[in-house]
Amino acid sequence: MIGPFERTLALRYLRGAQGRDQRQGFLRFVVLAAIGGVAVGTGALLLALMIVRGFSREIEAKIVGFGQHVQVESWLGDPLVETDSLRRAVAAVPGVVRVAPSVVDFALLSARGGRASGVDGVSLWGTDPADLPFLVDNVESGAFSFAPDAQGLPGLVVGRGLAERLGLALGDRVAAYSTRGLGSGRVRARPRVKQYYLAGTFETGLGDFDDRFAFVSLRDARALFAYGPDEVTRIDLTLDDRDRAREVADAIADRIGPPLLARPIEDVHPGLFAWVRLQQSIVPLVISILVVVSAFNIVGALLMVVLEKAREIGTVLAMGASRAAVRRLFVVFGFLVGVIGSALGAATALAFGWAQGRFEFVRLPADAYYLDHAPIEVSGVDVMITVIASIVLCTLAAYLPARAASSIEPIRTIRFGG
Repeated sequence: MIGPFERTLALRYLRGAQGRDQRQGFLRFVVLAAIGGVAVGTGALLLALMIVRGFSREIEAKIVGFGQHVQVESWLGDPLVETDSLRRAVAAVPGVVRVAPSVVDFALLSARGGRASGVDGVSLWGTDPADLPFLVDNVESGAFSFAPDAQGLPGLVVGRGLAERLGLALGDRVAAYSTRGLGSGRVRARPRVKQYYLAGTFETGLGDFDDRFAFVSLRDARALFAYGPDEVTRIDLTLDDRDRAREVADAIADRIGPPLLARPIEDVHPGLFAWVRLQQSIVPLVISILVVVSAFNIVGALLMVVLEKAREIGTVLAMGASRAAVRRLFVVFGFLVGVIGSALGAATALAFGWAQGRFEFVRLPADAYYLDHAPIEVSGVDVMITVIASIVLCTLAAYLPARAASSIEPIRTIRFGG
């Protein structure tokens, strides 16, 4: 049990480090360095956790925004038929909250008129704007709308970078050419073509996606790619819990069976999710560094305190204090250093996280990180676990100096000054 003796003397050593001479001034520096080391370690770990969580949240939100949580398609790459009955079947699976049929195929976009004069290949995506709320929220100019213009041309939405590469401005005409079916034995001399106007542009920061996809209505995509009225390329599913994507995908695969398959979004874009996991893998490294640095920091600081306080420790031992009480004294001292240091570190990290979330002053190259600023996500669980772990670590690290203090010989230290 920790008694008043241990608490009082530990607090006195902590406060007494304010110093009245050179030795006390040095002791003050040692204690402040120990507290500062714990604060830096705790703050660095919390910042790493906040940034990694922020990256994971932002990147996953972008990827899911393009493909939802689960995709149902054919193993053979053929269009899905009897879409209405298939939609009802997958919508009945527990956890599915939205079912979005899509037609996605390769097309050539040709810009003509005004300053537009480019040609590029894209994945033309036929959908309903209501099924892609993430892209609607990231419209950079115009609107995410497929409504016809005054001339009756349907709307087309592309990424800002693709629009610049094609030289397109809002309202410009765009021709989409479909090569689907050419070379497959069908008698067709030329690809199908359909005219659109540029209704809007979007920018998500995922350059590969922004430059790859162009969006039109589901009906226009079916007409361009010669799909039947009840055919789609795939069905995208939104779930009530993103973490259940694989479980729901397996349940759907068991229900519909071959030749159809259901894939969680992690399997659709494995490269990007591997990149996210790579970002998360730095956390164990940071934790390991925190453990090593803090442990050596506390051990070294408390050993210096033991050396500087050797005569006082010998005195209290000579006055009847037990060696176990002296050990507890320095364990309490380590605990107090951990409490103060971890509290300062956590407060600093939370203040920095709040400032970064509000002002975004730490900028990043968007072409490398898919974001133009360091994202922050604060987790109360992370803060609590980190602070508790730091305090426990400091308390355990104090055990070695505590044993050294309890082994001091009172007569020797009093007679010879240590």
